[in-house]
Amino acid sequence: MTPTNFEDFRQKWLGAGFDQVLEREWAPLAVLDTHTHPFAVRAQVMRGELWLTVQGKTRHLQAGATFELDRDVPHEERYGPEGASYWVARKD
Repeated sequence: MTPTNFEDFRQKWLGAGFDQVLEREWAPLAVLDTHTHPFAVRAQVMRGELWLTVQGKTRHLQAGATFELDRDVPHEERYGPEGASYWVARKD
């Protein structure tokens, strides 16, 4: 089941062993070239849109969509004209 509020999202992922749960905001038209994170990610888009590219495959994600990334996976992010916000759980 997809959580409908931040506290439920937070509890779900902390209970699953994730270390940190945050709300992230991205500026309109922000672009993050290829990079990695030293943590695994589970996220749920709450507002706006983004394009996430992993291993040459791009996903267009809008409000309600979820995504995940394992630690150290190279990826690119591009945000839409309204920017975006999402909830994200991180696991070191």
